[in-house]
Amino acid sequence: MTDSDQNTGATKDDGMPEYNILAEISDRHVSIEYNGVTIVDSKKAVRYTESRNPTVYYFPREDVRMDLMRRSRHRTHCPFKGNASYWTLEVGEKTIEDAVWSYENPLPESDAIKGHLAFYLSRLGVSYNEDGEYTEAHSKLDSHGSVFVDWLLREGWNSTSPSDLTGQLGDVLVRSGVDVSRMSVFIRTLHPLLIGSAYVWRSDKNGIHSFVLTHDTLSSPLFLDSPLIPIFNGAGGIRRRLEGDAPLLDYGIIKQLHEEGMTDYAAMPMTFSDGQVNALTMSTSKPGGFSTAELGRVHEILPVLSRFFEVHAARSMSNSLLQTYLGRHTGEKVMKGLIKRGDSEELHAVIWFCDLRQSTPLAESMPREEFLEILNRFFECMVKPVVEYGGEVLRFIGDAVLAVFPLLDGDSTYQRACDDALTAATEAEKRMKILNEERAAEGLEPLDFGIGLHLGRLTYGNIGIPERLEFTVIGAAANEAARIESLTKDIEPRVVVSSAFAERCSSPLTPVGEFELRGVKEKQTIYVPEEMPGF
Repeated sequence: MTDSDQNTGATKDDGMPEYNILAEISDRHVSIEYNGVTIVDSKKAVRYTESRNPTVYYFPREDVRMDLMRRSRHRTHCPFKGNASYWTLEVGEKTIEDAVWSYENPLPESDAIKGHLAFYLSRLGVSYNEDGEYTEAHSKLDSHGSVFVDWLLREGWNSTSPSDLTGQLGDVLVRSGVDVSRMSVFIRTLHPLLIGSAYVWRSDKNGIHSFVLTHDTLSSPLFLDSPLIPIFNGAGGIRRRLEGDAPLLDYGIIKQLHEEGMTDYAAMPMTFSDGQVNALTMSTSKPGGFSTAELGRVHEILPVLSRFFEVHAARSMSNSLLQTYLGRHTGEKVMKGLIKRGDSEELHAVIWFCDLRQSTPLAESMPREEFLEILNRFFECMVKPVVEYGGEVLRFIGDAVLAVFPLLDGDSTYQRACDDALTAATEAEKRMKILNEERAAEGLEPLDFGIGLHLGRLTYGNIGIPERLEFTVIGAAANEAARIESLTKDIEPRVVVSSAFAERCSSPLTPVGEFELRGVKEKQTIYVPEEMPGF
């Protein structure tokens, strides 16, 4: 059985070989073993040869352990094979996402592989067993001249995260014969708390160890004694031979790697399109260290590799900035496309409104920097509990905060949201008590505040003008929450809740009376928690 295109040796007018495909029933007994289990065993595999690509075997389904496959939602397209469906492979405790694909309804040119399945050997870390002999077609160079280039074009672009891309790179280094023991990638980022992220791959360990670098790291001895600093400052790469009688061990990580038995270390800059310099480092324990050819093959793909990391970094930075300035839930909504004026949805939620008392006299009595410090300390006491207990801060309104505790998917009542909001309020009051004790020790007046909790339905979406939008909540319930909070000016408890909230909350609450709320026709019964810490 062969494909309709038989001109495998044809060339174009410019002398370059044509792009051809050939499909034929193999005369070999082919099998694949993964995690100690034979997942395919066939004497009827279709050997599929495609120009400038490694040979791939497509197996009939009756020869494949379909019970180990779980169909995924991933799809890809080939202009002459058609649309490919994917399966996740689950063998024992190991799971490989989208490791298997099939053209279930291929285009006529590739009808020979209809319904057959193929495997990503590189993702599985295995080889074909042909007539009892293992072969690793993916480690061979083809017409691109570099296994790294081939990997970038065929698999690297499909990585799902910086961690995934780092792991794939480490694996392809090993498959290509580069004896790398440790590799790390450092990506700088724009974040109010972080300066970047690090991803570390080791040949003797599974998975990627990732961690973040905070702004405090900039002044830490570990960072100051790092070869990353000169690279980030534009000094180029760093190479240290770690063998011999007197190797140069001028950085902390170099000393550590030397103690681990590494023989060579190379750090190379990876530059993004905006000029931002990041870094990739490699270490080996092989006698003699890295060869010129090994480092050269990595160096030549750095421009393309850096663009792949830049795509992931840009998305990560967008997410972090949106979450920082809009909140986690709101940021996700914007990332999913709710970006036009008028885009909205109905939100069932507990509404939190809090306010700092006497902020205007405070602002007028001290320098601006001191007042901002007080305001931020107040927000730390109020907002951190909101975030820790699942709330979403929507707006900072001067010295006030508007937040919500949404009703989660699957919740049939508001009890969880009410309990979380009340717990957050309790924690906020505890933190304010500690803050005021600190202020008293300094001879300063205590800070007063109020928290109002309400429950209702809101319109959650974009308002403003097309050039400047705000994602927020609109509705009577939000206004009522502010009115309820304002009652703390006249009654002693600093936390008050509405009757709608009290009806759904499982914690004990005590009614303190009926009150008129500005703009609300009927009086509202207001409740306070039975056990709130003293102020």
